[in-house]
Amino acid sequence: MSELLTVSGLSKRFPAKKNLLGQVTEWFQAVHDVSFDVRPGETLGLVGESGAGKSTTGRLVLRLIEPDAGQVMFDGVDVRGLGKSELRAMRQKMQMIFQDPFSSLDPHVPVGESVAEPLLVHFGASRDERLKRAGELLERVGLGAETARRFPSELSGGQLQRIAIARALTLGPKLIVCDEPVAALDMSVRAQVLNLMRELQDELGISYLFISHDLALVEVICDRVCVMSKGEIVESGTAHDIYHSPKHEYTQTLVSAIPTPVPLSLRPKRAAVSGATR
Repeated sequence: MSELLTVSGLSKRFPAKKNLLGQVTEWFQAVHDVSFDVRPGETLGLVGESGAGKSTTGRLVLRLIEPDAGQVMFDGVDVRGLGKSELRAMRQKMQMIFQDPFSSLDPHVPVGESVAEPLLVHFGASRDERLKRAGELLERVGLGAETARRFPSELSGGQLQRIAIARALTLGPKLIVCDEPVAALDMSVRAQVLNLMRELQDELGISYLFISHDLALVEVICDRVCVMSKGEIVESGTAHDIYHSPKHEYTQTLVSAIPTPVPLSLRPKRAAVSGATR
């Protein structure tokens, strides 16, 4: 199966110290020579502790921040070679879900308008068209169309994350980068959101780049996993192999730190894609 996303040699560093003249005297290497691919309809996990470079990698893939080196090929196109207007068009196919849905939604705007905003930005759709689409998407993620009139402060964390998912789906993306999408939710709501993501993947053929510090979650949602430490990928393989037969010492430490077995409510409910073991 051909890859939807291919990342090669991706690197990024940030200024760590400056002198009195504002010149950089020390750099922090956030991501170094990272390479991986994501196949159509697949979930690839990026797992590691805080500061491993996972979230930076996700933003580099989408060019929310600019890489220092490396190549990002998406759907046969060199993302780093795109101009501003071309990148904007490409982002119809590449979306992101953040950890904190409340901070990613305008608290002063009804959630239906937030969900439909991409239709205005990319296509100039009328308000009636936008709100109709928002209602359809809210229904699809398990919320009533009437939710469109409510404000973020009136909704729970689980409802807000469903709204964030609905907004990510608005333009029909092929890839969604999920940056700790359920970390802020309690276990029961977490299971509901993960099951929704699986259903949408089965229905729409979406690929996920799933970023998490929680290897237990990664084991049940991902087909393959890349383990990151200090900005580098130290091990990769199927989720089953990473979870049950880790090779790298760092991965072994992550696995041994999992406090409890994965709840049955989070266990996979469908067969693996591309022959990978869930």
